[in-house]
Amino acid sequence: MARRAAMTLAFVAAWASTAAYAVKDLPGGPAVNQLNLHPAVTKIAEGQHWLHWFIMIICIVIFIAVFSVMFYSIWKHRKSVGHKAANFHESTLVEIAWTVVPFLIVIAMALPATKILVAQKDTTSADLTIKTTGMQWKWGYDYIKGEGEGIAFVSTLDNAQREMSNNGGPKGVDVPDNYLLKVDNPMVVPVNKKVRIITTANDVIHAFAVNSLGIKQDAIPGFVRDTWFRAEKIGDYYGQCQELCGKEHAYMPIHVKVVSAADYTAWVAVKSKEAAARLDDPAKVWTLVDLKARGEKVYAANCAACHQANGKGAGPIKPLDGSAIVLDADHQKQITILLNGAVGGAMPSWKALSDTDLAAVATYTKNNWSNQTGQLVQPAEILAARK
Repeated sequence: MARRAAMTLAFVAAWASTAAYAVKDLPGGPAVNQLNLHPAVTKIAEGQHWLHWFIMIICIVIFIAVFSVMFYSIWKHRKSVGHKAANFHESTLVEIAWTVVPFLIVIAMALPATKILVAQKDTTSADLTIKTTGMQWKWGYDYIKGEGEGIAFVSTLDNAQREMSNNGGPKGVDVPDNYLLKVDNPMVVPVNKKVRIITTANDVIHAFAVNSLGIKQDAIPGFVRDTWFRAEKIGDYYGQCQELCGKEHAYMPIHVKVVSAADYTAWVAVKSKEAAARLDDPAKVWTLVDLKARGEKVYAANCAACHQANGKGAGPIKPLDGSAIVLDADHQKQITILLNGAVGGAMPSWKALSDTDLAAVATYTKNNWSNQTGQLVQPAEILAARK
């Protein structure tokens, strides 16, 4: 009895602590006590919702009809009221009925499903094409056609929320509505424009999915797949990788920000200026102070999620603090790993970062924590290693 009381008390305490979190619905994302699909903002998503309920109703009707007849027969013709099992042979009429009727039901479900499936795969005449690359554990976005062509960046879980999760989750009542869904760089697209999404991956299989947009497409290493959407409403829409891709699978959110045409043009202008600013002269010789300052930002955005802010790593993630490769005066060893990855993809390739960013983060790791080597890695060394 005492044990049961203790278990009941623990359950009530757990429920009370959960109830204390003032979590609210996230527009474009999950809702509290959600029972239905996310609100649709594309025609494809609307079609998926209609198809879901259409087939659900058919299944419910079949279930009720079959089990009603079955239970009626069991009750009405039970042995206890004197009924005896009948002996009868096949009925041609019944056999035709139970073949034709299911066939017609399947056709009734297949026709609208096929229509929606074909529409989902029609990626022609896109206004904008974006390549999404899944990597453990973030997304890379490359705008390869349309307004914004040439823009490229990596989207990572917000570092503050990652730290919050590492420390046991939100404390008290201040729970962000977008907890573990906030990213540093959302994908930005214009409203009412057809956006083609090309998916691939550079390590394991991922899946790019945003429910409100009605898209889900696997991202497979060495292959390209595509899908599309046309958002009809300005807003923020959230998704997550929907393929189990490793221990950080839950920390790989997707944020698609749909804006007006004018706001999109302004965003493209800002991103283009940022890209131009990042095109530092690879021949420039940097000071240790400047490289460390820049490297600290690059590390926080791209490396701290796995190697931790203190450089100690965790589990199979190797520490950088005290690492022989990081401490080695032969910079090429660390540069090779940064450019090509290691451990079968567990350490991803960071070729997408600029020469200066890679030089900065390498310098930062060589001169932070207990790694006070005084060594500098210059952008020219990264450039030479790429060739």
